[in-house]
Amino acid sequence: MLVRLVLILAGLAVTGMFLGLGTWQVERRVWKLDLIDRVEARIHAEPEPAPGPDEWAGLTAASAEYRRVRLTGRFAYDRATLVQAVTGRGAGSWVLVPLVTDRGFTVLVNRGFVPAESRERTARAAGEPEGEVTVTGLLRLTEPGGGFLRRNDPTADRWYSRDVAAIAAARGLDRAPADVAPYFVDADATPNPGGLPIGGLTVVDFHNSHLVYALTWYALAVMSAAALVYALRGSRSMPGR
Repeated sequence: MLVRLVLILAGLAVTGMFLGLGTWQVERRVWKLDLIDRVEARIHAEPEPAPGPDEWAGLTAASAEYRRVRLTGRFAYDRATLVQAVTGRGAGSWVLVPLVTDRGFTVLVNRGFVPAESRERTARAAGEPEGEVTVTGLLRLTEPGGGFLRRNDPTADRWYSRDVAAIAAARGLDRAPADVAPYFVDADATPNPGGLPIGGLTVVDFHNSHLVYALTWYALAVMSAAALVYALRGSRSMPGR
């Protein structure tokens, strides 16, 4: 009798766990589809002014990521930062340049991609227009720390992620009179003079396999329940039971 009770409790626990995991994946799928819909609406919306200092505290991925924004100001090309990039055009670097806006704060702008042979500023100098410019692009939240198995090394000026705070500190932007936004902006595909950097390469792609995972967990739940029933029937037919 004790063996049957333990078998029943174990079988129910395993089945319940698989059902819970399946339901969690269903909920994650609903969340992911909602996220995809929101991002799709944002990237095709009319650009709005980039958030100013009074909005920074409330920025989250849910409320701001991939929002299409517009900002006007002057680039500080001498404080550009190259961040390792792998794109459909091959390996190279993102070119992040501070833009001192006409509203009194600074935003790091990812002006786009340059191939490895164009890392030197002289190779892209033609793409550095002087004077006031207007940039349209997608708002992106900071990427602290570094890339996969690679940490940013500000001392050696090696960057594997677009860590806004660390880049701002390394370039002395945090000591400048203007506040530095806690986000960066991926510039759109508007061509730069000379062809570099190449903007508009933001990848907006959300992996969505939650339905497959949910069906897998539910199938395991059914199999567990069936195995429990089979085991209980077998225990009843055993001599002395």
